[in-house]
Amino acid sequence: MKERHKILFKQLETYREDVLFVLNGITPELAEIVPNYFHSNIRWTMGHIYLDQYLWIEALTKEKTEAPDVFRKWFGYGTKPDNFSEDTPSFAELKELLRQQPVRLKEIYGHRLEEEYPPTEMGMRTIEQVLIRTIFHEGMHLQAINDIKKCLQ
Repeated sequence: MKERHKILFKQLETYREDVLFVLNGITPELAEIVPNYFHSNIRWTMGHIYLDQYLWIEALTKEKTEAPDVFRKWFGYGTKPDNFSEDTPSFAELKELLRQQPVRLKEIYGHRLEEEYPPTEMGMRTIEQVLIRTIFHEGMHLQAINDIKKCLQ
């Protein structure tokens, strides 16, 4: 594996550890609250972070990922916690999916980072480029978790 790919996966792991660290101070009950002026809660944000990486990989490669299709209904763009059902993963389940995801991405795509595909609407042609974009997205939602957490305290 190239050095820059090792660094990319280290970043994925480190930023995910940051998200999980912030979640340590949250109870499942608090994760359900949608504060005033917010459109989502922490549990939705967790599922959205998880799903986003797979959606962009699917958009690029046109291959199915391990993200269940039903996650789009709960955590996809434009959804909200009102879309949840009794089958929506719990706070603990989402935390575990988030914990495992960087390792799974490395196992599944680590050897395919430079494969070229037709460009997405943002011009991304490789899984490496997609993962860089999803790191930015994850950081935005980490801030949203922090903002919601402040409102709940």
